Amino acid sequence: MSATLTLTASLRPAALDARRGVVRLHPEVLAALGLRAGDPILLTGRRGSAGIAAVAEATASRALLYADDLLLGNLGLRDGGQVTVSAAPLRAAATVTLAGPAQIAAVVSPEMLRLALLGKVVTVGDNVSLLPQDVSLTSLDPGVFEAARRSLSNTVGYAWTSALLTVVAADPDPGALVTMDTAVGWQHGHATHAPGSVITTTGWQHAPGSVITTPAVEESAPSLDDLPGLRAQAEQLIELLDLGFHHGDVLAKLGTTVSLGVLVTGPAGSGKSDLVHVVATSVQARVVPLWAPELAALTNNDAAARLRKAAGEVRAPGPAILLVADVEALAPRDQPGPLSTVFRQLIGELVREGEAVVCTTSRPESVDPALHSPGLLAHEIAVPLPDAARRREQLTVLTRGMPLDDGVQLDEVAARTPGFVAADLAALAREAGVRAALRHRREAEPPSVLMADFEAALEVVRPTSMAESSLELAKVTLDDVGDMVEVKQTLTESVLWPLSYPDAFSRLGVEPPRGVLLYGPPGCGKTFLVKAIAGTGKANVLSVKGAELLSKWVGESERAVRELFRRAREAAPTLVFLDEVDALAPTRGQATDGGTTDRVVAALLTELDGVESLRNVVVIGATNRPDLVDPALLRPGRLERLVFVPPPDADARAEILRAASKSVPLAADVDLKTLAASLDRFSAADCTALIRESALAAMRESLEATEVTAAHVALARERVRPSLDPTQVAWLAAYAEQQQSR
Repeated sequence: MSATLTLTASLRPAALDARRGVVRLHPEVLAALGLRAGDPILLTGRRGSAGIAAVAEATASRALLYADDLLLGNLGLRDGGQVTVSAAPLRAAATVTLAGPAQIAAVVSPEMLRLALLGKVVTVGDNVSLLPQDVSLTSLDPGVFEAARRSLSNTVGYAWTSALLTVVAADPDPGALVTMDTAVGWQHGHATHAPGSVITTTGWQHAPGSVITTPAVEESAPSLDDLPGLRAQAEQLIELLDLGFHHGDVLAKLGTTVSLGVLVTGPAGSGKSDLVHVVATSVQARVVPLWAPELAALTNNDAAARLRKAAGEVRAPGPAILLVADVEALAPRDQPGPLSTVFRQLIGELVREGEAVVCTTSRPESVDPALHSPGLLAHEIAVPLPDAARRREQLTVLTRGMPLDDGVQLDEVAARTPGFVAADLAALAREAGVRAALRHRREAEPPSVLMADFEAALEVVRPTSMAESSLELAKVTLDDVGDMVEVKQTLTESVLWPLSYPDAFSRLGVEPPRGVLLYGPPGCGKTFLVKAIAGTGKANVLSVKGAELLSKWVGESERAVRELFRRAREAAPTLVFLDEVDALAPTRGQATDGGTTDRVVAALLTELDGVESLRNVVVIGATNRPDLVDPALLRPGRLERLVFVPPPDADARAEILRAASKSVPLAADVDLKTLAASLDRFSAADCTALIRESALAAMRESLEATEVTAAHVALARERVRPSLDPTQVAWLAAYAEQQQSR
């Protein structure tokens, strides 16, 4: 009989343990129970549950059991209490069935759900989270859990970290360990299937932006109206598959064949898999889905068996499509292994037999180039980031079942969501609905969603597809920029016109400007100008500091440049902001870094004006040392417009002060024009800091202050010092005159 101990429950979860069913015990307690880290244990409080044992710190108490709030809730001991602990037999779960929020169950596939639960011990009646196991208590590759986290984030949105599910059935029970062989599924209509089983889709539930589609009860077939903005891509795929499935006789008469291998690329959450399902409905074909990260987590033999079984289903009578999501996990570019070879062979066999294979990826640069060979994935379809018009269409579809208040302006919401894909917009709509529900839960009148609910949702929902290089957008436009009339006019013509009116340039037969270089003293508003342009919502925005693209590894810096511009093309219309461009593209031949920056400059020049056209993409560089930028970058066709952002004069400083104090209650004795005249050598940033410091001075005087007086401004004037260097300003002004005289 196994040893049993009674301990006192203590809430002190480590960050990596939170909501993952991990119980930490003193090393001597583990030894007394005959346990090792990673062993399953049975727990009994006010009710029974189970968990995974882990080692607590050496300073931990021998009388305490350390667990998170979720596990203590499963034990009925949120307020603490006694817990009986005993070793559990290691039993792999054969089946696990869960219940959860409808919006989660509709988009999270059984395969994704299995990876979220992998390595956890479940008991019927327990609540479990979607957070994958992070502690080193399993022998699986950590990349598997990283893939699960990424897919859950893309599919569910930010809410995946807080969503709770309930275990409604498990075999055996209690204390069954979820493994790769466990059949995991949803209660009520969402299929529970064993690993390796293939799902043919006739009726299914979906949400725009979901990565894997979950089979469900019979419903009406989806249509392209459910995926606005993807009509061109759908028609392209429909033409190809319809020709291969239904017009083989025409091809035979012409003595040719069609290759039905397709790679669909696009940002995660943009609706690639949903697009395939919609097209499959149109051409009356079955879909056999596979999730590549799950296969990559299996042994090579098991994964190969899964692939062959899926291929057998595709070869069954009738049109069928093998859909492989996140294909880079099966066929990585850097380290293709034996499984990649098996996968390529399988694709080649199916395509030669006239079957359809569609693979999706959000990272095409990470996919093995061999997959693009003739006879494999010969066709590529790109799903771009939606522009403002497409986001408006998607929001209309996503909110058509929501009672929207008359004040809700979806056009404004669309304009404020550059970089959002369909999954992000779905998360935004869900969050707005949750805010409305919280407001109406105690009210009797019919609920409705207000514009304020969307405003609150925008504060917490962020675009996932551009998280690594998206610019934090301020709620400003060019109208909020004080003075700088000529600079704003030049930027409007050079940046906003090419992005907003590309047809006008085509009609007149000229190429739009490719890029702009902003230069001027520090603090004079170069970055603020870019934020103001981004705030118009006319384009998606990618921002990167020059030094961020540089790497000590050979070839990585050039790859980072190529990847930046590839994403820009996919997201078009796009504004690419290169801050501190002098660090990224210094004059060639003068570096002492082994030629890294020279190669980066060459890659940047090629991307800006190479063989591959840069359409609907405008590049803005910013620097306070234009003389250090490689001259080749400044010629026509590249950063051809050099815009000097001068230090503000008295009138400009007055405009900047007015813009900065727009929301500050100034007393009648504050004369901004007179104040501006006294701020010699103050930059735009200094003027803004002066207003902020004045408000702080009022708060120091009284936290109940309702206005900022001239006395407060005088106190702030003593604290804020001018930052402009007269020598640097004079040199930059002379440089600007030299450029104008050329």
